[in-house]
Amino acid sequence: MSDYLLEENTLSPGKIYRLFSGSICPRPIAWVSTLDALGNANLAPFSFFNVVSVNPPVLGFSPLLDGEGQAKDTIRNLDEVPECVVHIGGEGLVEELNATSTGLPRDEDEFAFAALEKAEMPGVSVPRVAAAPVAFGCRLREIIRFGDQPLAGNLVLAEVVSIHVDDAIWNGRHVDREHLRPIGRMAGNDYARTDDLFVVERP
Repeated sequence: MSDYLLEENTLSPGKIYRLFSGSICPRPIAWVSTLDALGNANLAPFSFFNVVSVNPPVLGFSPLLDGEGQAKDTIRNLDEVPECVVHIGGEGLVEELNATSTGLPRDEDEFAFAALEKAEMPGVSVPRVAAAPVAFGCRLREIIRFGDQPLAGNLVLAEVVSIHVDDAIWNGRHVDREHLRPIGRMAGNDYARTDDLFVVERP
């Protein structure tokens, strides 16, 4: 057994990242589209993601700075156009989702790179992935920035203003998991499915 008091036992950011990503899992994946001021689209996946509030409806995701302390295009775009679309891709789009994690030049369109069709999203100017079964059009509430050092987080709080959902997976009350086929991120290159579930009744 090991205990680490971080103010006394320095763990590198890389080691902490590996501990977080290997133990805090599976993590849902936000597949986020944004626009820059010139109208260039960006699309990228983030697995530091979850629901923050239901009323008002707010989602939170955290793009980390890179190894040189530089912000990802998603953050830079949100500073210019404070809107985004957060998609839930599901297993049927995992290859395309993975492709959009490639580090492309800022003016290169990940939609085109991954051969994904764009569609309009009500309430925002940012396009959505036409094939994604669930998409949330969002306006930026706030970005909480945790510094400019490598691997520092930027917590994006995005308020949902519109929702796109495939009728095949939602009946107005329940999401059909077998149709959505949700996936989660594990460590490294590993993903998780939700096929093997067990039930524990709430007290």
